[in-house]
Amino acid sequence: MSKKNFSERDICTKYITPAIQSAGWDLHTQIREEVTFTAGRVIVKGKLHTRGKAKRADYILYHKPNIPIAVIEAKDNKHTVGHGMQQALDYAEILDVPFIFSSNGDGFLFHDRTGLTNPVEQELGLESFPAPDVLWQRYKRWKGVSDTAEEIVAQPYYTDGSGREPRYYQRVAINRAVEAIAKGHDRILLVMATGTGKTYTAFQIIWRLWKSRKKKRILFLADRNILIDQTKTNDFKPFGTAMTKIVKRQVNKAFEIYLSLYQAVTGNEEEQNIYKQFSPDFFDLVVIDECHRGSAAEDSAWREILAYFSSATHVGLTATPKETKEVSNITYFGDPVYTYSLRQGIDDGFLAPYKVVRIDIDKDLQGWRPSSGQVDKHGEMIEDRIYNQKDFDRNLVLDKRTQLVAGKVTEFLKANNRFDKTIVFCEDIDHAERMRQELVNCNADLAAENSRYVMKITGDDTLGKMELDNFIDPESRYPVIATTSRLMNTGVDAQTCKLIVLDQTIQSMTTFKQIIGRGTRINEDFGKFYFTIMDFKKATELFADPDFDGDPVVVYEPGSDEPITPPEEIDGEEGGDAIVDKFPEPDDGEGHGPRVKYVVDDVPVWVVAERIQYYGSNGKLITESLKDYTRKTVRKQYASLNDFIRRWSEVDKKQAMIAELEEQGVLLEALADDVGKDFGPFDLICHVAFDQPPLTRRERAENVRKRNYFTKYGEQARAVLEALLEKYADEGVESIEDMKVLRVQPLDRLGTPVEIVKHFGGRNQFDEAIKELESHLYEIA
Repeated sequence: MSKKNFSERDICTKYITPAIQSAGWDLHTQIREEVTFTAGRVIVKGKLHTRGKAKRADYILYHKPNIPIAVIEAKDNKHTVGHGMQQALDYAEILDVPFIFSSNGDGFLFHDRTGLTNPVEQELGLESFPAPDVLWQRYKRWKGVSDTAEEIVAQPYYTDGSGREPRYYQRVAINRAVEAIAKGHDRILLVMATGTGKTYTAFQIIWRLWKSRKKKRILFLADRNILIDQTKTNDFKPFGTAMTKIVKRQVNKAFEIYLSLYQAVTGNEEEQNIYKQFSPDFFDLVVIDECHRGSAAEDSAWREILAYFSSATHVGLTATPKETKEVSNITYFGDPVYTYSLRQGIDDGFLAPYKVVRIDIDKDLQGWRPSSGQVDKHGEMIEDRIYNQKDFDRNLVLDKRTQLVAGKVTEFLKANNRFDKTIVFCEDIDHAERMRQELVNCNADLAAENSRYVMKITGDDTLGKMELDNFIDPESRYPVIATTSRLMNTGVDAQTCKLIVLDQTIQSMTTFKQIIGRGTRINEDFGKFYFTIMDFKKATELFADPDFDGDPVVVYEPGSDEPITPPEEIDGEEGGDAIVDKFPEPDDGEGHGPRVKYVVDDVPVWVVAERIQYYGSNGKLITESLKDYTRKTVRKQYASLNDFIRRWSEVDKKQAMIAELEEQGVLLEALADDVGKDFGPFDLICHVAFDQPPLTRRERAENVRKRNYFTKYGEQARAVLEALLEKYADEGVESIEDMKVLRVQPLDRLGTPVEIVKHFGGRNQFDEAIKELESHLYEIA
């Protein structure tokens, strides 16, 4: 049999794998084949979702488990030896791997990213594949790892035998941190988006350094009790009896791993600074969780702890590094050794994408001024000035505005699922309580069934804080809606939160990212693949900020008479008292204490009609029309109508092409809503991107019937094709390409799937009949 006729898998089995093994690589411990390392982006389609294609490397070669050093991309022998190089280079950059190979079974094209080989790319024979030690020694030179540091760098990861291993980005973060520490760096910063497993990453870093005895005593610092407790009982559990949590301001120096709240070891008085009971050189390593808070500020009490233990290595973890005049993570730690952004997490399919519903209220845009001598409902004289969006619910309460917001939230939940976990972020505790009352009134039926349907969860509310664990727990149905101000904007792992409501003025990018992070976790078991942000205070304008790094699926701005839910076709704890919900009311500026908050109950408000806006893949606001956006996006990929038609004709399954278009950012569902729901994806693209007159699915089906080509088939096969043609007219080409269609009406009446396929002479003939049907459907007159 000719080598040209071998499949890609045959080439791997017969040529590539034997060549690698002959060079000395161990098949069981150093070679992995078909390694999938991303999950595939979640693509939102109305209330439904699909997964994009996951990234998969044909081979990854390892020095030791979780220390990959080479990627190989294989192609069949019809391709050139270097055909897979570009794809392999992309994978190598993502995986932080220096050595890249491409092969078609005749030999290898080798690319060395280290710059230690001249030329950078060269062809190698099958018998010339580099030995493991050759690449490892070159890897060490690339990373600057000495023979002394090698023992630390090569220290194995923790494994519990369950098969759990770090995701690729966690592995890169762990390896870069350990390598930096092994080389003597003592200030390390890791930036990883909320929901990407920072604590598990920290555990593996600590484990490898602890086991190698490079670091013998470790302090892990956080600022929320819930974070410390979750860490101790989950990710850090393998440390067992070597670990302790510092409580009740008592120090026991018999342990090796210490977990502590900042507040537990510091205080306003010198005797409260119990960290000083340890000698300054007691700890070798200090890991600071969420280091953007407090520890970044020069005058922070947290910084005092770091200064006291200055001889230790400090590793900072954050999703949102702070860089302002007063606060800087970079100045303290240096540039991050690794960054894994929200956008990358969404692209990889590890984090949930989201829709945005923007609602503008008339008084927010226009402002409101009291009439001369007007008093509020408590008889207070209202200061005569113009009140705007930043004043509402802080200096001035418009009761009807609160009612409108609660009504819109309820309207959205009723249109989707009234038991979707929801967090409503309010200006302060008073606002959170008033919002709770209005949401109870709007959902009186469900609140009557269970009083915990809506709850205020704020720093001052003991009962509410007790329910925080239940809100977080995917298994617990109640509470459903939580109103809060600051307590829940960080450290709350709300995996099933599907709606985040912003009725809070947010000007800090750090706070904004943290709040968005409450919804970014995916929980497939509970059907959580994306979430919605409902914005009443223009907070989502921060999406346009260059510092923001994760784009929404779609931004929807309903008009006053439009539904609150985006059209389906549009798609896109308990902590220290010093840091939660203790923001004082603004002072009146004259030293008289908190300013009066005026409450007005008779000012009408309404939603102002606005337009739908989308965000592009570059994070910039798209201001052109949906059609213009589609035309531009499609023409980037297909220069002409002929290019598009050629690609459409070449693909075996049109569904693959449709998925390709959606991955490229084409909003087919939204386009159908705009142009016409009777048109299929092919006609929508031809019409919008290339100005061709569209045909409806039914018109295309009728054209096929007129050609009468079914006559060459037997009676039973003709009946099947007629039924499939009708299915296409009703539902589209995707339905006729799925074998499951044979199990539903009306095709199930024509026999079992096996019997139906037999009418055509077998599976291959049936597949050919479907292809022929599609070619007739899309035949250009």
